[in-house]
Amino acid sequence: MRTSFYIIFTLLLMQGCSTKVNTLPPEQKKQTPQQYTAEKIDNTDEDFEDEFSSSNSDEIIDPLGTYNRAMTTFNDTVFTYALNPLSKGYAAITPEPIRQGVSNFIHNILFPIRFTNNILQGKFQNSSDELERFIVNSTVGIAGLFDPASTYMHIPAHNEDFGQTLGHYGVGAGFHIVLPFLGPSNLRDGLGLLADGYLSPLVYQQGLEKYKIPNDYVQTFAMRGFEIVNKNSLHLGAYESLKKDAIDLYPFLRDFYEQKRITDIEE
Repeated sequence: MRTSFYIIFTLLLMQGCSTKVNTLPPEQKKQTPQQYTAEKIDNTDEDFEDEFSSSNSDEIIDPLGTYNRAMTTFNDTVFTYALNPLSKGYAAITPEPIRQGVSNFIHNILFPIRFTNNILQGKFQNSSDELERFIVNSTVGIAGLFDPASTYMHIPAHNEDFGQTLGHYGVGAGFHIVLPFLGPSNLRDGLGLLADGYLSPLVYQQGLEKYKIPNDYVQTFAMRGFEIVNKNSLHLGAYESLKKDAIDLYPFLRDFYEQKRITDIEE
């Protein structure tokens, strides 16, 4: 199944083109084209350059808009009628301390991704913090089920992935793409997911079996599914709160994701 995903993802990359969606500030959207043009002509050269730079930074490349919109509807339906009810049922029979312990364990075991990407970005203090957190939580925290590194030692976590590493070195987001079940992403972050998969102990890779927990791709998807259900059970209602004010769900989630990734990379 993973091979099929690579093939589908590659085909989507080949379809990418330079179609762009420009996002204008709310006050500009209320103007007629004539009013907007006249106002722009009256601006000074400095104001024009500042506006031009801001406009470029807000561009989202979206040649797969039709597909993305359909996939957003699919993911929203899966969440509403499958994931959310399942998460609520799971939360009803599983005490929150256990669910939080599972979340802590998964976060701890994904240490190689955070550690490596902090090093790749030259954030050596952050990578040192991650190493210290891993040692403390794996021992005192009983294999990561507890998080004494945060609770008692106040060592901060530094969540970095390969998509952020690429962005750190100036690699653009590329075109936006909504992944089945996983939600909004883009070309850069999609490639980052593949790279991080080689570092993750929870993603099966042929030839690296002794470094991985799952023994095949089926177990990988099962573990990933359980991780999603457990995470959602700890944040019930968050998705509904996020989308309640969205007039059009797809562009709302697209813009929210892209802006968040910009913030993540700049941190």
